[in-house]
Parts: sequence; C-alpha cells; structure tokens
Amino acid sequence: MLQSPCFKHWHHLPQRALLGVIISLWVAPLALAADTEAVAVTNAVDAVKETVTPITSPYDSRDYRVLTLENGLNVLLVSDPEADKAAASMNVRVGSAQDPDDLQGLAHFLEHMLFLGTEPYPESDGYQRYISNNAGSHNAFTAQQDTNYFFDIEPSALQGALDRFSEFFLSPLFNADHLESERNIVHSEYMARIRDESRRENDVLNQLLNPDNPTTGFAVGSRETLASPPEGETPLRERVIDFYHRHYDANVMNLAIVAPQPLDQLEEWVVERFAAIPDNDLSVPTIEAPLVEADTLPRYIERQSLQNRRQLRFYFPVPDPTDDYRTKPTQLIAHLLGDEGDGSLLAVLRDAGLADGLSAGVGRGDGNEALFTVSISLTPAGAERLDDIEATLLAAIEQLRNDGLAEWRYEEQADLNEQGFRFQQHGAPQQEATRLSMNLSRYPVEDVQYAAYRMDGPDVERQQEYLDALTADNMLRFYSAPDVESDTVSPWFNTEWREQAPDQPGQALSGLALPGPNPFIANDLTLLEGQDDHPSLLIDTPSFTAWHMQAARFNTPSVEWRVSLQNPTASYSAHEAVLTRLLASWLNDSLNESLYPAWLAGQSFSAYPHSRGMTLSFSGWRDGQTPLIEQAIEQLKNAEIDDGAFERVRYQLQREWRNAPQSSLYGQASRTLGEALLTPQWSTAELLAASERFDRHHLEDFRQRFLDDLYVDAMAVGNLDAELAREQAELIRAELRPRLTREEIPNLTPLAVNEEHTVLHPHSSRDESLVLRYLQARDQTPEEQATTSVIAQWLDTPFYQQLRTEQQLGYIVNARYSPLLEAPGIALVVQSPDADSDTIAERMDAFLEDAGQRLDQLSDEALAPHRQAVHDQLRQRDTSLSGMANRYWQATALEDVRFDRRDQLADLVLNVSLDDIKALWPSLREHMLEVRFNPGDEPSDVSDYREARSPLPNVLNSKPPRNT
Repeated sequence: MLQSPCFKHWHHLPQRALLGVIISLWVAPLALAADTEAVAVTNAVDAVKETVTPITSPYDSRDYRVLTLENGLNVLLVSDPEADKAAASMNVRVGSAQDPDDLQGLAHFLEHMLFLGTEPYPESDGYQRYISNNAGSHNAFTAQQDTNYFFDIEPSALQGALDRFSEFFLSPLFNADHLESERNIVHSEYMARIRDESRRENDVLNQLLNPDNPTTGFAVGSRETLASPPEGETPLRERVIDFYHRHYDANVMNLAIVAPQPLDQLEEWVVERFAAIPDNDLSVPTIEAPLVEADTLPRYIERQSLQNRRQLRFYFPVPDPTDDYRTKPTQLIAHLLGDEGDGSLLAVLRDAGLADGLSAGVGRGDGNEALFTVSISLTPAGAERLDDIEATLLAAIEQLRNDGLAEWRYEEQADLNEQGFRFQQHGAPQQEATRLSMNLSRYPVEDVQYAAYRMDGPDVERQQEYLDALTADNMLRFYSAPDVESDTVSPWFNTEWREQAPDQPGQALSGLALPGPNPFIANDLTLLEGQDDHPSLLIDTPSFTAWHMQAARFNTPSVEWRVSLQNPTASYSAHEAVLTRLLASWLNDSLNESLYPAWLAGQSFSAYPHSRGMTLSFSGWRDGQTPLIEQAIEQLKNAEIDDGAFERVRYQLQREWRNAPQSSLYGQASRTLGEALLTPQWSTAELLAASERFDRHHLEDFRQRFLDDLYVDAMAVGNLDAELAREQAELIRAELRPRLTREEIPNLTPLAVNEEHTVLHPHSSRDESLVLRYLQARDQTPEEQATTSVIAQWLDTPFYQQLRTEQQLGYIVNARYSPLLEAPGIALVVQSPDADSDTIAERMDAFLEDAGQRLDQLSDEALAPHRQAVHDQLRQRDTSLSGMANRYWQATALEDVRFDRRDQLADLVLNVSLDDIKALWPSLREHMLEVRFNPGDEPSDVSDYREARSPLPNVLNSKPPRNT
C-alpha cells in the first residue's frame, strides 16, 4: 500500500495528535540524545538495554523496554497484560525518495514482494494465511522516506508470527514466479487511486517543486515504470534484490512490539529472530536538494478537479520543524490561522459567503524543508474572489506578527497538551506499534510517547522565522475547480493545470480578531473510581429511555453521551430525509464558531442524521459537559436559521451528492447494496433532486414538526456516576419534551434476497470495473450470524490468493463477513482496472464452485482455526472509551437490547459444526445479489428492486432492528 501525501484538516485534530500525524509521514530523523547510555542484557547475545525509557502518562501502567541489538536494530517492547491482541511494526527509513530515476515505484514494489514468501516459509500466501487463521490482520505502506510493515494477531500466535515476519528482513525469496503478477497488482493499485483528488493535486504539485528533490518522483509505480528492462540490462528482479541489499539494513530499522507477554519473553523472541538482520553500517538517507527553488516563487496555479469542489491552498516553503518538536514553533501559528471561532479567518470568510472550511498545518517535510499549508474550501462566490481571500489571509498573518504570539497563548496550548498527554488513551495494539516504530525512528527514546505533546517553552526567534516565511513573495497559490481547462497535463494522474497571474491586488475583508483566553478549559479532572460491567437502565418511560455505564478503566475523566432524536417522518420520503440531513448539518454549522474553543479544550459536539432522525453526540471531559449539552439543545430548538447558513449547508450536502459518482467505486457498490437491501433508503440522486426544492422556510417548518413528535433514546458511558448521569438525562428530557413511544417510530428493515439472480449497477463515473457479490443468509438469528461469519473467514485467504495474487484481477480483492444491521451476509469484491465485470464474475463463479468442492473435503480439524479466529475477533476488548460507547450504543438499536450480544455470538461461533456450514452453503449460493460496473454502465433504479423485497426473517424479535 502506498501512503500518499494528503493534507488533512490538521487544526481539526486533537492537539495531542497533531504533530504525530505530520511527523509520521514527512520528517527526517532525530539523533538519540547524547547522554543515552546502554548496559548489556544478561542474554548471551546480543542486545544492549537502554537505561533511558520513554516518558509516559502517569496512568500508563504498561511496561516498556528499549533495546539496541548488536546489529544496530532499535527495538521498543511494550508489555500490556490487558491487551487481547499482540502487534508488531517494523519501520524502515527508506521510501520512494530512494527510487532510482529509471525505476520509479521500486520501493513500493519491493514492499509488495516481501509478502510473497521467504526461505523458511516459501508459500506466497503462507504469511497471510497464518495471520488470518489466528484472528489477525496485516498490511504495509510506503511513504517518501519510510516503509512500514505491521500486523496484529492472537497473542498465543505471536511467536509464530514473529518467525514469519522477521524473515522478511532475512531471507525473502523475491519469487520470480510472482514478479509479473505483483507488478500488475501495483499497477492496479495505481489505477484504483488515479482519480483521487489528493493524488491528482500532488501530481501537479510535484511539477512545481524542485525536480532535484527526490520526494517529487512518482511513488506508486506502474507497469510502465516497473517494466522489465531491455535485454542486456539488469533484470527487474535483480534490481529489486539490489535495492533491498543497498537500503534495508538493521541500522535504519526500528521495531516496536505491543503484546501481553512479559518483557523478558518478548526480548528473548526478538533477539532470537532479529539479531541476524544484516549490519552493513548504513545510515538513514538524507535529502540535500531544496524542496522549492526560491527564485520560482510566487506562483499562481489552477488545476482541474474531477469532483464538484472548489479548493484554494496556499503553500509556503518553511524549514522542516521536526528538530523543534520540543518547542513546536509552528503549532501556535497553525492553531491561530486555523481557528474557527468568532473573528477567525474562517469566520470572516464564512460571514462573507466565500468559504465553508479551513485548515492549517505543516506537511511534506523532507528533513530540511517543509510546506506550511493553509487550505480553504470555497463556495461558488469564493471562487470568484481568490485575490480577496489571499489578501485576507495575508492580513491574518500580519495580525499574528503584530500581537498574535503572546506567551500566554503558548502556555494555554502547552497546558492543553499536558492534559491530553496525562489522560491519553492507547489505541489498538497494531495502531500503537506502528506509531511507536515511526516515532522510535525519529525521536530520542524518552520522547517516543511524549513528542507529540511536548511543549517546553516558546522559541520566539524560531516562531518569528516561520512567520517571516509566510509572505506573498514566498507563496504557491493553488486553486482547484472542475471548470479549469488546459493543454498542460500532469504526467501520472492526468490532471489539467495552468499557471496564471492574479487578476488584480485583492482587498482584505474586515473583522479579523484574535481569540481571547479559552473559557472552556476543564478544572476538575478527578478520576472517579467505579467500573460497571455494562450499561444499565437509568430512566425508562414510554417516550424517553436513558442508559448509564460508569467506566474507569481507560483512566480518563471523560464521558461519551449519545442522544437519539427519533421522528416517524425522518425518512418517510426523500424530501424528509433531505430535511433531516439539513437540520443536522445546520446545527453543526451554527454551533461551529461558539463551540470551537470548547473543542480545543477537549469537548466536542456533533449531530449526525440517520433513518429515524438524528443523534447528538457529546464527547469530552466530564467537567463542563452539562453547559455544552444545554447550549446544543437550546440552539436546536430556538436559534434563528438565516438564509446564509441555510444555503451554506445545502451547498455542502449537494456538493457531496454531486460528487458521489466520483467517489471510491467500492464505496459506491456498497452504497448500492445498502439501498437495495435496507428500507427506508434513498439514493444520492434522489436526495440531490429533492434538495433543489427547499428554502430556509422549509427547514424552519420541518424543525418544528420534527421537535414536536419525538421519541428519545440516550446513553452516557464514561467517568461519571449515576447521580450526574441522571441529572443530565433529566435535563435532556425536560428540554426536548418527547411525547411519542418507541412503537410509533418506523424501523430500518433488512430485506431478503430472492433466488432470482439480479444484477444492479451503481451510479458511477469511474473508469474501473467491479463486481460485488453478496451472499445472504437465511435469517437474522445469532446462530445464522455465527455460521455465516465462520464461512466468510474460511473463504477470505483463498479468495485473495486466487483472484488477486494468482489471477491478478485487481488491487481491491476481499471476501468478508458483511452484515446489514443484524442480517448476516458475505460480500465478495473485486475491483479491476483491466478485466471487465463479466470476466470477474466468471472467476468468482469458478472460485465458488471450487469452494463447494473443498467444503465436501473439509474436516473439523481444518475448520477449527477459522472458528477460533472469529471467536477471538469477537472477544477483543475495546481500546478507547469512544469505541466502547459506540458499541454499546449500537446495541440499543435493537428491539431486544442485550449488551452481551457479542459475547453470545463468540460462544456460538465455537459451536459451529461442519454440518451447519454445509447446510447453509447452498442457500448462500442461491440467495445472491450482485452489483456490477463497467465504465459507461447505466445506473439501476434500485428503488424498484427494493420495493419488490420482503423483510428478511427475524426469528428472535417481532420487530427488525432500530437505528440510533
């Protein structure tokens, strides 16, 4: 997998995560602290144990150990006895920047080849099969200066996984039989992303940066760039092997393992398996060529977007800030330019009707230079006033120069970072291992956990250096819109672009103001003791239900509230569905400025629509959450809906619906499947058409109708006791005054596939072909869910191996358990740049026929690992408070609310027999719905199919699932 550069909405990330996201892809290494010492391990071999260990949160009870093996490999071991997955990540400080000029994409191609067999484990699917059969997952990515390989697995299988994983770096076969097929897969990956807007923009950007800088090359590779050389030149396989030996070396590798085993055990396994990685005394490659040639700026670029979206980015070359992570001189600048509160740059542009989104941050770092980027999402009116927007941005920067970087602002940011670090929640082991291996390659040992949060004090001179770089003369202005046309086309992603001078000097808008001290910073961060096993009923009336669960195990004084406002007409028609979406979008938009400081202080709110209404989601510190709930509900009930806000949110939704045919083909097929087999559902085309008929008055009328007829579900999960939860729940009930009963709210219903073979076509303008074949089970019982999920697990690896690795049909190939609500089913998907859908379907037919024959020969012994893998996946612990809250919240969507449903299903999985599978298999084959696409296919009228379906039987409940 290629990790492409894309500029996130960085100021929308938690401050504690901001630097880590940027650093993880684009920055150069930091030397280990000079005073780091090491002592020998008692094991005979081979490793030195660092005396310096990572700075950790006071609530981080995990054990850490840092090793440096004799070959130079740095290793970070994390023993977490509570982890129910083990994970490892190897980061190699080599990436696409090291590609030779005549073989672009070689680093990425090498990443693919390492998965296809090693000397002790020569089977091309052996690694994947072992990981999959032990409830695991694996992947890798290639960035400009890193290649990262990672996996997670059932802890009891970690030793065997490390056996196989370590051989990637010791004895890869570079299997000649798979050279051509994997080149085709790389090409398929390239073609699957060729219409991605971020990659299209980056392709143009690379033409504007310094061509001598190696980060500007074509990173992913294609059949063309990875073609076999002419006879007489070095064969491709030898070039791959040569690249591996020249760049893969223990001294440029960093390994992180997160697992429940004790540190001594982990150390023994690592030393035994990784100490033999070659030590060729290599060092991390450095980049000397400037990222941007200074005499080429300023430049004004316009490029064509495929999506109906207008974007304006300002790129300013700046020094790479990685070495300054202790003081973070760019964080305060990015924070203030990316602010969304009253008087902010975004607020001024929004009030003028020119923009509806803005982000700021540093990216594209190469160790010497980086790009400070301000990205603005434009309205159609904003697209006509680019020069005024530029002038307003420059005025905001000048405001920072004059009085924006006061020390109190830095200290406020530092205090919020410390709060975040103190109560940080560890992610899933795989996520943690990958992050830590990246950080280990860049930071001193003590800061691998702390670097993203650390702010030791302002470096005024360095801050000024960055501000001095944010000028009109040091700027690349980059405008993207669908109506840009040009004869100049970027080389790899076929993007039309042109260079133009600005029409005239812009006029800065008035009203810019810097934010004051943040009034939302929490004071009471006391951790309450007490851990409930699951939510319990707090309030139970015909029109209002509230659940509560006190949780302390995540060591954070945070609470997750979910409040579902349900109205019987929310999805009655496409018109009502649009109005529901407009109301939720308006509520978010209208609160954005006032609640942005709350978000910075660790409180967040969002409203999202669903088929029964909308859910209000509150996340953050317990302290200060009550007034946030009050403000959001008061805004929903009584705030004025003005014309400007209405048009802004309608335009955002319409833009999303218009762009749907350009989105991921796999996503479009999945959406078509949901539209066909769930009711009520409305297509994006139906929603877009309905949205054209509304004005502000329609939304005002709908709001009143919606609030007058509500049933409300609510749940609080987190570090709050029942008394506070009841107080807040009663506040919610009193303000919303629900009066309907649950029985008056229609259900979201899964529909049954019949035995007639139906093919549907999504509404798509993509250039690839796809088949999504959905095999539906007989009913919605837990027993049927268990059996179907085991069959999906059994199909997964051979489907991938045959249709992707051997037949090279495409990059996106998978067979997965894919329930629609509680309706079990299996989705087999192949997306291809070359094969048409008929060919793909024929290959699927052949695979399923073969699977049926294999099923006849399947033994219970061979089935056992698949049962166990599904069981282990179901029994995984939640790794965050929000994840746990969302899981329990989903359980309330069913008429029969059971919070042990996942555990019940895990137990049933272990009892799935061969007879159960053989009895279900023919029905899965017969009850099949297919979504196919070839470029140019006319979209199907999915509503006709849906209206002819009846509900899938649900034996347990008299009613199908509810949606919250």
